[in-house]
Amino acid sequence: MAQYELLLPKMGESVAEATVIKWTKQPGDVIQLDDTILEIATDKVDSEVPSPVAGKLIKQLFVADDVVQVGAVIAIIETDSIENSPEPVVIPQESKDPVASAQPQDRFYSPLVKSIAAQENISIAELNQLKGTGADSRLTKDDLLAHIAFRGQGEQETKSKEQVAPKPATSLAGGDEIIEMDRMRKLIADHMVMSKQTSPHVTSFVEADVTNMVKWREKVKGSFEKRENEKITFTPIFIEAVTRAIKDFPMINVTVSGTQIIKKRDINIGMAAALPSGNLIVPVIKNADQLNLVGLTKTVNDLANRARNSKLKPDETQNGTFTLTNVGSFGNVMGTPIINQPQVAILAVGAIKKKPAVLETEFGDVIAIRHMMFLSLSYDHRVVDGGLGGSFVRRVADYLEAWDINREI
Repeated sequence: MAQYELLLPKMGESVAEATVIKWTKQPGDVIQLDDTILEIATDKVDSEVPSPVAGKLIKQLFVADDVVQVGAVIAIIETDSIENSPEPVVIPQESKDPVASAQPQDRFYSPLVKSIAAQENISIAELNQLKGTGADSRLTKDDLLAHIAFRGQGEQETKSKEQVAPKPATSLAGGDEIIEMDRMRKLIADHMVMSKQTSPHVTSFVEADVTNMVKWREKVKGSFEKRENEKITFTPIFIEAVTRAIKDFPMINVTVSGTQIIKKRDINIGMAAALPSGNLIVPVIKNADQLNLVGLTKTVNDLANRARNSKLKPDETQNGTFTLTNVGSFGNVMGTPIINQPQVAILAVGAIKKKPAVLETEFGDVIAIRHMMFLSLSYDHRVVDGGLGGSFVRRVADYLEAWDINREI
């Protein structure tokens, strides 16, 4: 019998580690090719790790909540033959310590920790002084955020989670219920607090007449679905308008590093998607400006479907440069969204409502029933002034209002 070392696979250029959520196979279980062995989580996405070989699971080298480096050995699988292994089989020595071997000699910091540290002007030397509560004393995002919170009070080291977090209540009067946040909700909460601490938020609003856009979609949606086997929603239309406006106002497509403004070359649009759990995730459409409306529609549908089914890859939530969130899907007419760091702006699109509106005609002003919607842009006032933010959201509205009702697709 041969033994195969299952490695934590590479999950994208910007993903260096993952947390074990749970094992779906236990020692002694028979494994078929591509069976899911365990579930893991990165900073943004939950993923499954499939087996590249068939055989029997002999040993799990990590347990739930362990943080594992990409490329580390996570399990040993006994195979019937070396032939079904996609790469050479390595038989580990019993004395091998997989946890220790997974750790670099220098202290490791995740990309998220490095990003937060850069935004807060925290040097590597300062990071090296902080106590970590992660595996092998690794500095976690929670450790760093706690340090930042106490930084102004002269704290030099991050307190442990037991020192910072209050003990949960064991009972409450009046029938109140304590609900512990799940892992993703904790990440969202930390990210939102960090965003508000980082960026002074300003929100500008515009109301747009999208009657032509609505009528056009109603006219083409049947034939489009029949031809492409895809439903066309308003989301790809909004994204197209956003990418055009970004090209007109490229200083919306930036990030901030200390006193430097980094102007992004690519236009990568994140779209906030609701999950069945009630949490939100933001898959990213890379180089959205290079896709036509058909391409945008197919990409939006694919990412949304896989987000709902927890099938997104970690890289598909990384490197966004601007975010769109559709609060209209919840029946809301407008919202004041929180910036998705390290971006500097986020656009919320509200529900489309029929309303009486004044129209200017060659025969004078008339009142007509029109399809109207609000756009709200929250932006980082450190680098985006009201003139730029207001002009950008107005330009998005202009593109939507000028929609060609006879457009071919």
